Amino acid sequence: MSSEFNEKNYSSKMDKSIQSLKKEIATIRTGRANTNMLDTIKVDVYGQLMPVDQLATISVPEARLISIQVWDKANTNLIESAIQKSELGINPQIDGQIIRLRIPDLTEERRKELIKVLRNMGEKGKVAIRNIRREANEDLKKKFKDKIISEDDSKNFEKNIQKLTDSNIENIDKILSDKEKEIIQI
Repeated sequence: MSSEFNEKNYSSKMDKSIQSLKKEIATIRTGRANTNMLDTIKVDVYGQLMPVDQLATISVPEARLISIQVWDKANTNLIESAIQKSELGINPQIDGQIIRLRIPDLTEERRKELIKVLRNMGEKGKVAIRNIRREANEDLKKKFKDKIISEDDSKNFEKNIQKLTDSNIENIDKILSDKEKEIIQI
């Protein structure tokens, strides 16, 4: 590890947390079909858990329809079963090697549930950012104690890390707000 404090390292970690949150939020079902909805579903095939997109071609031919063209006919029922067991709340329809997922309109109750799930994901994202800030501050204290950096540098780095944390928390709030609007839209 470098003897100097590396601010970019912590900035990069925060960016990765934001990207992870965006990926997770993309799996939340809104009123529209989205191939990302299937990202979290794993199918038990060939002795291991595999994502659906490694077993089939996924497309969105209509605004409220996801089409899954399964490559190996033997996996069709396994994929169907995994989708039914998931939290999507969608009943798959099988037509040969094609599985169709009709996306129903969201009820008011389901929208409220999704918003709660969304806010929970957002809070986890914020906690991840704050943990990175804590890790950076501990690193700063250690480097200051070991006389690797001066007190002024330590204070400046600490301010920069706090600014970085604040801007990432604001970014998470904006991402959540945008997704919430998408869920509420009819």
